[in-house]
Amino acid sequence: MVTVHNITKIYYMILTVVGVPVNLTAIVILSRGKCGLSSCTTRYLVAMATADLLVMITGVILWQIGFHYFPVSFLDITHVCRITIYLLYVTSECSVWFTVTFSFDRFVAICCQKLKIKYCTEKIATVVLSTTCILLCLKDIPFLFTFEPEEIIGDVPWFCTFKPSYYSHPAWMAFDWFDKILTPLLPYILILLVNALTVRHILVTSRVRRGLRGQSKRESHSDPEMESRKKSMILLFTISGSFIFLWFLYILDFLYFRITGINPKDYNDPIYDFREVRFMLVDLNCCTNAFIYGATQSKFREQLQNAVKYPVVKIIQIINKENN
Repeated sequence: MVTVHNITKIYYMILTVVGVPVNLTAIVILSRGKCGLSSCTTRYLVAMATADLLVMITGVILWQIGFHYFPVSFLDITHVCRITIYLLYVTSECSVWFTVTFSFDRFVAICCQKLKIKYCTEKIATVVLSTTCILLCLKDIPFLFTFEPEEIIGDVPWFCTFKPSYYSHPAWMAFDWFDKILTPLLPYILILLVNALTVRHILVTSRVRRGLRGQSKRESHSDPEMESRKKSMILLFTISGSFIFLWFLYILDFLYFRITGINPKDYNDPIYDFREVRFMLVDLNCCTNAFIYGATQSKFREQLQNAVKYPVVKIIQIINKENN
């Protein structure tokens, strides 16, 4: 009988095989700075790919693969488990908030021409990304103290389970609300808002520019500035659109849990299956951006082709040299 558990075992193995190399490839290609993107945009995309790679390592390999294929290992020792969960929270939140900062940067670049000169720079991008990462690392420190051993075997604490007080003590309940609102509810709302404002600005600007250029409904003239904005818009909407779609079930689960007030331990089988699917989609979000770059950026595809051809060309050159 095919179960959700069996499906997830295969799914996460495939996700690992695909997700790790594509994110590594994206980091290497983007870091070379030959994709025709600004240094500011490149910095955000590299940071996003790095965060996604770390999520693949902590959330998929250490957590999911470890759970499905190595049900009892040193990773299940409580002290190790706490650190793994902490790193999982930090990396996944960095992945989410780096997407927010990238979306805001592209919003400024498209809609705020005066602010663009000062804000859309490599230095500002570095400051924004570093500050975001540091704040999230500090914010998640309480998670190191929310878990207790599930059982003690030979004086060694095993597994991690939330302390009962996490669901009843006002301080922990407030922290849990703050954590879930900060990620993913607030980023989800911000990305929707930024995209809505960007679309509105582009529609208004397009009408104005067509009017100024004297275009009729049947005429079509090239506009270099609009073409440049179009490329930024496509990159922004595909990345943020993927995030919105793949995090949708997670948002539904969050709202369901908060509205009904059900303790996660009391979830029945269908809800557990639903939660497994939402985790699968959230983790999938960490390997889609590299495919988006390839689909929307011609120079990225060109660099990828060169990277694939390079070892083949080198081998042929070595063979020819030896034969000569």
